[in-house]
Amino acid sequence: MRKRSRRARGVLAVVAAAVLGLTGCDAVGGDSAAPSGSAKPSPKPTPLWDRSPGSVAAVGDSITRGFDACDVLSDCPDASWATGASPEVDSLAVRLLGRSGAARRSWNYAVTGARMADLPGQMARAVRREPQLVTVMVGANDACRSTPSAMTPVSAFRADFEDSLRSLRKALPKAQVFVASVPNLKRLWSEGRTSPMGKQVWKLGICPSMLGDADALDPAATLRRDTVHKRVEDYNKVLKEVCAEDERCRYDGGAVYDYRFGTAQLSRWDYFHPSVNGQARLAEIAYRTVTAKKP
Repeated sequence: MRKRSRRARGVLAVVAAAVLGLTGCDAVGGDSAAPSGSAKPSPKPTPLWDRSPGSVAAVGDSITRGFDACDVLSDCPDASWATGASPEVDSLAVRLLGRSGAARRSWNYAVTGARMADLPGQMARAVRREPQLVTVMVGANDACRSTPSAMTPVSAFRADFEDSLRSLRKALPKAQVFVASVPNLKRLWSEGRTSPMGKQVWKLGICPSMLGDADALDPAATLRRDTVHKRVEDYNKVLKEVCAEDERCRYDGGAVYDYRFGTAQLSRWDYFHPSVNGQARLAEIAYRTVTAKKP
C-alpha cells in the first residue's frame, strides 16, 4: 500500500508540474519571466488622420473665394465653404473649430481665376501659418479656357499638384490635406442654361470652353463640351491618384463632381458658381470627408 501511495503521489506531482508549466507559458509567453505587479497597457499609436484638426488653411480658385455667391462678379469669402463665417454656409472651419476658433485659426489663400499652376505659390503662403489641415479645390479654371485646345494638359496638371504636395510635406510633414474633386462643368451648363440672365452673364467670358454658345446643340458644340467634360474627369483622376500616394491626404471620392447642383445651389448672378446654398452643400461634403473614421 505504501509503495502504491508513493507512486501515485509521484505521478500527481509530474502532472501538476506539467499543468503549471503550460499555464505559465500561456500567461507569460515563452521563456519570459512573470511580470512583477500589474502590466501597464501600451499607449495607443497616434492616428495618421486627425478628425478634429485645430487650424485650417484654404487654397484654390473662385469657388473657395465665394465668387458670385453674394453679389455680381465679386468675391464673397464670408460665404466660402472652406473658411467663411456665414451662418447660412456653416463652413468647414466653423464646423471644426467653432465660430470664434475659425475667426482666429483659419485662412483663405484661394484666388479667383487660379489654376493648378498657381497652387504651389498659394501653398507656400499657406504653410507659413502652419495649419493642421489644408483644403484644396482647384481645376475648374484649367478646363474653363477660351477653347478646349487651351485647357491645361493633364501631365502639367499632375506635375503642379505633385509639386504643391511635396512643398507642403517638406514644410509641414504632419499637415493633413483635403482635396475636393472638380465639379461636373457639363452638368452646371445643363442646369444654368435654363436661365436667360445666366446665359447673358456667361457671355462676359465665364468658362467659354463649356458655356460658350450655350444653346448650341450641333455636333461641333456637343464635341466641344464632351472634350471639356473628359478633361475634367482626367483631372479628377489625377487628384485621386496623387492624393492616394500621401498617407495624410484625403480625396472626396468624387463627391463634389457627383453632386447634382440645382438652380438653388447656383449663383443667381451667373448660374454657374455655387450660391450660398451651394457653398453650404460643399461644406457638408468636406466636413463629412474630413471627420470620417476611414476615407
